[in-house]
Formats: sequence, structure tokens, C-alpha cells
Amino acid sequence: MHLDHDEEDYNLSLSKFESMLKTNKVFFFDSEEFEEIILHYLDMGKASLAKKALKLGLEQHPKSTGLKLVQVEMLIYDEKLDMAEKLLNELYSIEPNNDEIFIQKANIYSKRDNHTKAVELLEQALKFTDDFADVFNLMGMEYLFMDNLEKAKESFIKCLEEDIEDQSALYNVVYCFEFLDQNIEAIEFLKGYIDQNPYSEIAWHQKGRLYYGLKDYENAVRAFEFATYIDDEFLGAFMEKGKALERLKKYEEAIESYQRTIDLDDPTSYALLRIGKCYERMGNKAEAIKYYNKTVHEDPLLDKGWIAITDFYVRQKNYQKALYYVNKALAIDNQNKDYWKRYATINKAMNFYEEAEYGYRKAVEFGDFQLDTWLFWVDLLQFLGEYDSAIQTLQQASEYFPDQYEVEYRLAGLHFMLGDDKKGIFHLSNGLRLNFENKTVLEELFPAAWARRKIQNCIKKHQNPK
Repeated sequence: MHLDHDEEDYNLSLSKFESMLKTNKVFFFDSEEFEEIILHYLDMGKASLAKKALKLGLEQHPKSTGLKLVQVEMLIYDEKLDMAEKLLNELYSIEPNNDEIFIQKANIYSKRDNHTKAVELLEQALKFTDDFADVFNLMGMEYLFMDNLEKAKESFIKCLEEDIEDQSALYNVVYCFEFLDQNIEAIEFLKGYIDQNPYSEIAWHQKGRLYYGLKDYENAVRAFEFATYIDDEFLGAFMEKGKALERLKKYEEAIESYQRTIDLDDPTSYALLRIGKCYERMGNKAEAIKYYNKTVHEDPLLDKGWIAITDFYVRQKNYQKALYYVNKALAIDNQNKDYWKRYATINKAMNFYEEAEYGYRKAVEFGDFQLDTWLFWVDLLQFLGEYDSAIQTLQQASEYFPDQYEVEYRLAGLHFMLGDDKKGIFHLSNGLRLNFENKTVLEELFPAAWARRKIQNCIKKHQNPK
């Protein structure tokens, strides 16, 4: 392995420093060597070694501004902001044109949540710096903290004008455009960027994402394709390309794209699931179920996998198999509302009403607040003759769904069944007021009550109010 001179020197000074620590001999290093050694240890997360190196460095080079700035960085890292600021003020009186002093001061103000002052200091730093890209990037971050996304966007764009390869700035620009709902402008910006930097796979990928968001799937596929030409191991681009192809109903090509992600890396449950969905849409049931099984094998905790298998069998009306899989899913996670709802629906289809009622009850208990879940549950309670429970459940439901004719007509019918005509008429009137057309709900669910003259009279009154 061939190392260039700088890297060789750097490795030498590191090993020299470490042997000095072991032997307690004192070797001499120039101040820049010390800076590199300290920053190396900080990057490695070895703060105590970094501090040792700094102490020795300052003993050998007490006047080195570079080392003192590293000391400032370490003080900020340790949240000793006042000490860091004091040291910076001393350094400023010696070197008022040092950009790094302004950058570190800005860092301190940023930590104190005074981002306006931090930006002012970074603008000062721009007067003295050689590294404009870095300062613009820092300014962009400060504007993000201030939720000033227009200014942040401007700063990141300036950063890219200085350093077209700065990937984090590129991501941040696109983030700002998206946050400001400027997706079309973002695409225009990326077109210009790509003209200057055509081999940026990140830019092509981001362009694809934006097209996808605008439902322009043809252009999305094209952009993801370019990203994969530039980097033929770009997992994310293959995955997104598959999603866009799926939207275009090009299922075979989508499968190829998802398959590529599996060839590149360990299979992800998401890719396996999408392949299964594509096969199912192509009518290839055997391959679909094979991939759904692989999905749950790969990631038993991914609820989408279990749901895909269960729904597959429900669509085939193979309720035994569907029940088998939803039970397996519940054995892994018995607090999943989507599993319980399916458990209930399948049992209902198989005429196991008590199990179905239990399933809907559990679905609601674990946070399913869809109206249809409550109504299925109540209708089963009524079918099982548990009128009081059904009324209690509907009263609970009406807290989440006030003014729902579905709830009111059911409450009316149940009260009539229990012989409480006063409450029955109250809820019937509510239902008729909310939705007169759908009074058939009462007729379908409570034919005996519907036929009563008292109830028909109440309905006529609402039809022809005086």
C-alpha cells in the first residue's frame, strides 16, 4: 500500500506520540503535528488522549494560536462555554483577522441558542476566510435552527457554488426546497446543478425523488436510472426506481430493480414485500406467496409482511389459511390493531361471531379508531344478543364520532329492543336530523322495531315537519 508523504509523516508522528506516552520520554513535535494528533483522537472519540496531547502541545508551543483554537474546540465540546469565550477574546486581541476565531465564537453563540448573533459572527468570518464553502454551510445550519428556510437555502446554494462536491449542502438545499413546497423549483435547481456536475449520482437521485413526489413517474424512473448508471451499487436509487416502475404498472421491470437491491446487499423485508406485491398484481400467485413468506421470515416484526399474506388469502377467500397467518402474526405482536381487525374480519367471514367480536374489541383497545371497526363490533354484539354492551360501546364511539347517523340509528334500534321507547325516539330523531336518507340502517338492522307504528309516525313527522 503506497502512502503519500503527508500521510506517512502523519502516521509517523502518531506512532512517535504513542511510544512517548508508553515510555514517558518527551519528544518534540511542531505545533501542526500536535493539532493533527489531537484532532485524530477527537475523531476517534478518545477525549482523554486528545487532552494529554493538547497539554503537551501547549507546554512545547505556548504561543501557538492553532493549538489554542483546538483548546477552544475542546472546551466547547465539554460545554465549558464561558472559558472558551474568554480564551477566544484573548486570541482575538492577538489575531483579529483569524477567521477561525469568528467561527468558534459563532459556535458558542449557537450552543447558547443565539443563532442571530452566530450568523453575524459567521458573516465576519467570511471577510477573512479561505474556506467560503465551510462558512456558508455553517450559516445555512444556523438559519435552519432559526426556521428561516429561504435564507438557509441561499446559504447552502452559495456553499455549492464554492464547492460543487459538498454532498451535505446538496441534501440540505433540496430539503429546504421541499420544506418550502417548492418541488418544481427544486427540480429546476438540480437541472442547473447537473449541467455543471453531471456525474453526481446524489443529484440524479434527489431529482428522481422530487419527480416521484410530483407523481411524474416516467421522469422519476429516468432520473433514478442515471443515478444507477453513475453508481451501479446505489441501493436507494434501485429501490426508488422499483417504486416508480410499480406506479407505472411495469411490474416485471420493478421486480428486476428490487432484485438488484437484494443482489447488492442482504435482502430487505421491504424489497421482498414489494416483489411479492408485483407478482400478485401480475396474477402470479405462487411467486407472490413465496415472496410474502420470505418477507416475514426475513423480518417477523414487519407488520406489512403479515398483513400482505393475510390479505392475499382473504382475497382468495381461503379463510383457513388467512386465519393461520394472522394467528402467527398475533403470536409475535398481540397489541397490533391491524392484526386484530383482520382476525375479526376473517372470523366473521367464517361465521365465528364470538371470536370476531373479540377481535374488533381488541382492535379498538389497541387504538383502531376507524368508524367501521366500531360498527362491525357493535353489530356483532347485537347479533350475539348483548344489547347492553352494544349500547355502552356505541356511547363510547359517539365520543369519537359525534353526530354520526350510523351511531344514532343503532342506538335507537337497541333502545327499542330493550323497551326504552323514550331513549329510542330521542336517538331516532337525532339520526333522522343528521341523515334522513339513510334511515334504512334501522330497517336493515332492526326490522321488528322498524315495523312499529310509533316509529313510522316519528319518521313521517321528520319527513313533513309542520
